[in-house]
Amino acid sequence: MQYTNTLGSALGLWPGTEGARYTLINHSENHSFRIDTADGPAFVLRVHRAGYQSRTAIGSELEWLDAIRRDTKVKVPQALSGKNGERVQLIPFAPDDARLAVLFAFEMGEEPSEKQDLTTLFESLGETSARLHDHARRWTSGVKIERQKWTASNMLDANGLWGDWRLAPGVIGPVADLLHVAGEQVRQELAEYGQGSDRFGLIHADMRLANVLVDRDQLTVIDFDDCGFGWHLYDCAAALSFIDTEPRATHLQQAWIDGYRRVLDLGPEHVAMLPAMMLLRRMVLLAWIGSHSETPLAQAHAPRFAADTAELAAAYLEGRGAGAAERRSIAAVTPQIRPTTRK
Repeated sequence: MQYTNTLGSALGLWPGTEGARYTLINHSENHSFRIDTADGPAFVLRVHRAGYQSRTAIGSELEWLDAIRRDTKVKVPQALSGKNGERVQLIPFAPDDARLAVLFAFEMGEEPSEKQDLTTLFESLGETSARLHDHARRWTSGVKIERQKWTASNMLDANGLWGDWRLAPGVIGPVADLLHVAGEQVRQELAEYGQGSDRFGLIHADMRLANVLVDRDQLTVIDFDDCGFGWHLYDCAAALSFIDTEPRATHLQQAWIDGYRRVLDLGPEHVAMLPAMMLLRRMVLLAWIGSHSETPLAQAHAPRFAADTAELAAAYLEGRGAGAAERRSIAAVTPQIRPTTRK
């Protein structure tokens, strides 16, 4: 990999990292490396994907993290300053490729396994999300917060924040037609729902299992790189990323709601929006898979993701009282999305 010849020289930008060893932890939106020093302290270096977040936007993320650490009991990472006093550094990542990067203190814990009973964890995720939403609603920053807006157009349009779902693998023929119909229904429902302060604000936007660390009974939420302004219940849909087609998904949704209600009210008019949020998240991930095909995560999910998304879209339309045109789209795509029903 190209970064192996350049990353080591960048570590000296932060105190105590000279000569440290680095190991790739994850490559999805960004590259994340564990940094191990000879004296013992460990760090996590996040090297940003080129062109996704600006220096100002990253600074806003770190401002919110500071405020969360100061004002709440939610455990989140701590960004560390470089020798020049700045927390966002420009580093050589590969030949002719400079990237923005942030060094974080190492946090203890393990990513939860999808195979375990996740009920208690999802109650904690719901409670944690509510605490973050409540904090964001009351927080007044000394600087203007510059973060992306997770609106329907920014997620479903061809120039969406994570790409165009129409270009993802498997989005062809009846699958594409059905997703178009369902996407328009989601847009309409979100427009009617609105963006009042009781439902829309600063959110994590990607609190899936991979972005949670569990150490005994301690929960740490990591990777706020996608935080921005969006619907509160989108955090519930994001928590179910990649397990949303499993039979337990409805049960885990309820666990998240139960945890959320320990902190904030969540009336039936909000809960009723969960099917739309779930499909919205699914289509955003479909766009991400298409635009991030070089990543192991996208490659692992690409073969079935479009067809499974169409199946969720069919269930969503049926639950919303599909009309004649929608029923025709569902009938046309059924043989493709439910191959096990074929004789």
